[in-house]
Amino acid sequence: MENLKIIECPRDAMQGIKEFIPTTTKINYLNELLKVGFDTIDFGSFVSPKAIPQMRDTAMVLEKLDLSKTRSKLLSIVANERGASDAAEFEQINYLGYPFSISETFQQRNTNTSIEGSLGRLESIQNVAINSNKKLVVYLSMGFGNPYGDEWNADTVTKWALRLNQELGIEILALSDTIGISNPGIIKSVLNNTLPEVPNAEIGVHLHTTPDTYEEKIKSAYDAGCRRFDGAIRGFGGCPMAKDDLVGNMPTEKMVKYFDEHKIRTDLNLEMLDKAVQQSNYVF
Repeated sequence: MENLKIIECPRDAMQGIKEFIPTTTKINYLNELLKVGFDTIDFGSFVSPKAIPQMRDTAMVLEKLDLSKTRSKLLSIVANERGASDAAEFEQINYLGYPFSISETFQQRNTNTSIEGSLGRLESIQNVAINSNKKLVVYLSMGFGNPYGDEWNADTVTKWALRLNQELGIEILALSDTIGISNPGIIKSVLNNTLPEVPNAEIGVHLHTTPDTYEEKIKSAYDAGCRRFDGAIRGFGGCPMAKDDLVGNMPTEKMVKYFDEHKIRTDLNLEMLDKAVQQSNYVF
């Protein structure tokens, strides 16, 4: 059976919280997450403190993480070459993550550049990653539709996934439900279209969900062949632009429960996961 990868995203959960979470609180929480056995932890970001004030202590947090007994790898989000170079200074970081929008409108709003401009940034970041022996994870935001009237269909997603893989050598792509509008039909269509066309890339999903739709979304992605899933404990973070306040990140503990009930191996330490869920009460 193919190896299932679960990526925990506390950075995504924390970054939108206005009140600054103390650095020691972040360190304690991340150290609990490191005991669970996630494939990767999206732990922080090297972006402008003005843009994301919550993440201004990422370097300080990183220095206090206990990586001696974990199998989890660390991912940091970056937004440009400078951020990539800053992150690349840290040997502990395995992956650089970059949000690449396939919606022209959203790319302008999110990064103040065009898709072509973003491609240039991405090429520079990929060069930094290669030269520092790190891998780049590209998030295809608006991967399941967009509200701006930009052209979107499953072929659009496949086209960009293929281009990034073939032209820039991107080996890991996460299709992102940026505004929480995915449904089982769309998820199935996008993955059935993209997975066979981009066989040289590891393609995952970063889904957002309401409390009552998470199961059908996991099922449709898994049944379509996806084996890389992003989540965030208790569903925190995720969807600042969603019209429904109940839309958040895919709750990791519910996702793990689904896989467990369907006899799909996660190889996670469920006792440590439960402790991390309890620890999250002190963070959020």
